[in-house]
Amino acid sequence: MHATPAPSSPLSGRWVRAFLMLAALWLAATADAGNAPGLMLASRFQGQPDIAAYWVSEKLDGVRARWDGRRLWTRSGQPIRAPASFTRGWPPMPMDGELWMARGRFARTSGIVRSVEPDAADWSRLRFMLFDLPGHPGPFDDRVRAMRDLVASAAHVHLQMIEQRRLPDRAALDALLRDVVEAGGEGLMLHHGQARYRDGRSDALLKLKPFDDAEGTVVDYTHGRGKYRGLVGALVLRLDNGRLLRVGSGLADADRRTPPPLGSRVTFRYSGHTATGLPRFARYLRVREE
Repeated sequence: MHATPAPSSPLSGRWVRAFLMLAALWLAATADAGNAPGLMLASRFQGQPDIAAYWVSEKLDGVRARWDGRRLWTRSGQPIRAPASFTRGWPPMPMDGELWMARGRFARTSGIVRSVEPDAADWSRLRFMLFDLPGHPGPFDDRVRAMRDLVASAAHVHLQMIEQRRLPDRAALDALLRDVVEAGGEGLMLHHGQARYRDGRSDALLKLKPFDDAEGTVVDYTHGRGKYRGLVGALVLRLDNGRLLRVGSGLADADRRTPPPLGSRVTFRYSGHTATGLPRFARYLRVREE
């Protein structure tokens, strides 16, 4: 989703220059740390929050990444080998975002990001969709304005901002969720306007999806039948509570020929639980990105 630049103001250039100076000082202070800044993690949407107090954006199906002012890192702190042309001219400040190609292209995006030898042509199809500034001291209301100024001043094709919008009520939120999902999106993110950036799980950052998801560890496979004879029929997952669950729905033919290796963590989605407490209508999504 493309950014919608905010109207320019006489103070924009002065503010950006001041923030660049602040970012440079931050980098100098952390140069020897060897780690990118921690990430703010979303909680599940529940209850009846005041929708008008939140900024709402699409939940992109990409690879979470963080820019420390010099290079990109994965969520778990592994360096991402992006070509120099992809990040050339990016600002020297921490940025939190998603490496993204398009809706429904997670597998391709993940393959490009994981490549040991980055291909500039492949990377040219990706965008870093900015959604937060970890080093900014202000509330999210201020960070939205700062991100809009930053992206407008950078004018870099690979650096864009996720569209952030205000909605008046739950009816408008549900309507937007329906439109996004029908168009192939995953769901929505809600970020409280007065929330400051902090590491770890936050009740001020919420994710809203029409289904639940969970993770499990691949411990075995079942044999396919019929048209899947000779292929994997289902993954046998050990859930975090120790129970086993078979997940066959959602596996592409390529997944059945070369399934996620034993011991890998995978994400699946589901809707409710059975009478015995197992996830219901489980559907394989992807190998969890580290």
